Amino acid sequence: MKNWSKRAIRCGLLVWTLAGGVFPALAAPDFQQWLGDLRQEALAAGIPEPLVTQTLTDIQPIPRILELDARQPERTITFDTYLSRAVNKTRIAKARELYRTHGALLEKVGRHYGVQPRFIVALWGMETDFGRNMGGFKVIDALATLAYDGRRSAFFRSELLHALQILKEGHIAPDRMIGSWAGAMGQCQFMPSSFNRYAQDFDGDGRRDIWGTPADVFASAANYLSTVGWHVDQTWGRAVRPPKGKADLVAWAGLDKAQPLSVWAKRGFHQIDGKPLPTAAMNAALIMPDGAGGKAYLVYDNYRTIMDWNRSTYFATAVGILADHIGAAK
Repeated sequence: MKNWSKRAIRCGLLVWTLAGGVFPALAAPDFQQWLGDLRQEALAAGIPEPLVTQTLTDIQPIPRILELDARQPERTITFDTYLSRAVNKTRIAKARELYRTHGALLEKVGRHYGVQPRFIVALWGMETDFGRNMGGFKVIDALATLAYDGRRSAFFRSELLHALQILKEGHIAPDRMIGSWAGAMGQCQFMPSSFNRYAQDFDGDGRRDIWGTPADVFASAANYLSTVGWHVDQTWGRAVRPPKGKADLVAWAGLDKAQPLSVWAKRGFHQIDGKPLPTAAMNAALIMPDGAGGKAYLVYDNYRTIMDWNRSTYFATAVGILADHIGAAK
């Protein structure tokens, strides 16, 4: 099916959705033909026929997912507003409570993977509010919708096959494989390919259950960070006070402009409380999520690792700040 016709069907689906209608009848044969090809590919990849029949029969594209995918990822709020929502008093208190509740397990996981437990809890809180909001879509149906849509079909088709492999291995039942509209799954919101690469069976029950087993959730998050380069002897960064009167401060900002802490000290930067910067032999990059006039942070290599998880300076900075709040209560 050519891309222009897929886009036409996609637009038609959105129009019908906004009008409160149902799927146009003309879309069904095309999708069913596409689904048949997908079933054959899954079988060729070694997915058992009963599982293919169970998961890839009688499904249809989900209009709400197409609507969400069509939205442009424009920044609509300032970092200060984002931070007030993401790292508020309620979330900080919950993070500290859960840190204490799971303290022994978190310490065990942290030692095993070389990741400070406060960062595991901070990621858990930022991704799903500690497992409270894992998404409400069936992952197979969501990925099928996006794979059929055409805009990023190759990526989501690959993710769908990864998801079927997860089901084949018995890590989760099909009716419990719930996630976001884009197919991110479980309490740490892994895409299926990330699950297959990083998810861990830390409790040894034969399943990597990132949906309901805290040991597996924590270990999977820690394994991800450790694998992509986490330094257990470092933190993420810190809020700083820039030098006064520096007109072109933004010119120094960016992850690609890291300098030794000693250079930032010579430029007139201080810790947020006015104290001198640490004297450690570390490189740091200046991050200003809201640009000139907003908050400023000097960030280290672990910040880059968080950015590997989610390429948003808002998200990465909020994770670091939440982790600091958790650590301050130890």
